[in-house]
Amino acid sequence: MIKLMIGNQKGGVGKTTSAITLARCFADRGLKTLLIDSDPQGSIAVTLRLKPQNYIADFILNQLRLPDCVTTVAERLDVLCGNRETTTMEQRIFTMYGRELVFQKAFELYEDTYDAIVVDVAPSISLLQACSMVFCQNVVIPISMDTLSVSGAGATIFSAQTIGDSVRVPIRSVGLLPTIVNKRFGLTDIVMKMMGQLSETYKIPILPAIRTDQVIGKATRAHKMVADLDPASKALEDYHAAASQLLEFFKVEGMNAQAQNGQSIAV
Repeated sequence: MIKLMIGNQKGGVGKTTSAITLARCFADRGLKTLLIDSDPQGSIAVTLRLKPQNYIADFILNQLRLPDCVTTVAERLDVLCGNRETTTMEQRIFTMYGRELVFQKAFELYEDTYDAIVVDVAPSISLLQACSMVFCQNVVIPISMDTLSVSGAGATIFSAQTIGDSVRVPIRSVGLLPTIVNKRFGLTDIVMKMMGQLSETYKIPILPAIRTDQVIGKATRAHKMVADLDPASKALEDYHAAASQLLEFFKVEGMNAQAQNGQSIAV
């Protein structure tokens, strides 16, 4: 089972694009995938021009069935959208006992339905980000080619460690994802060097870089996924490479877990 939170405390780093595209990459590889938007801005619904009858607030607060709240946007890919009511949901969760575990408890009944779950979060430290971290326990951090995004990544790593320690849940940053990469610009070298230092300090692998690609902007304006607008785009090629590395990571983790449980592993 793959569960990933996509987040950076800095906005404008390609977070939502990365969440949507990685989820689509997983689905296209045969994994039944759920994409969750916990951002009150409802960026995924806006980006894909979705108008579901029910949203994440209806699922969490009103305890509606998950199948009645998701929208199928591609083969093997469902989306649980967020909207402005997500803010109200967060305020209500603040009053709940064990609030950081709310997502974990709400989704556990449906986890066996999916092979992969990807959660997009707001670019800020929030309770919903904490809920998402505790639920996923694995964080991918997009970093665009500006120094502030590296600072935001550092804050996200610190938050994951702090939240994990406070609720005694092992939350791991499993990948730094370079986004909007154009090697012609000098700042790219600076940011990649900073990212390398971050990777070395915290032992977090750097995923394949996502090159700048006009198709991403065109897809956003057309309210389509990159895979539907241009299956041969270089950005989609890069996202598939990143997805491959993540899948390999979870495959190894799964094999290690089987070994610890005393199960035989076929090689």
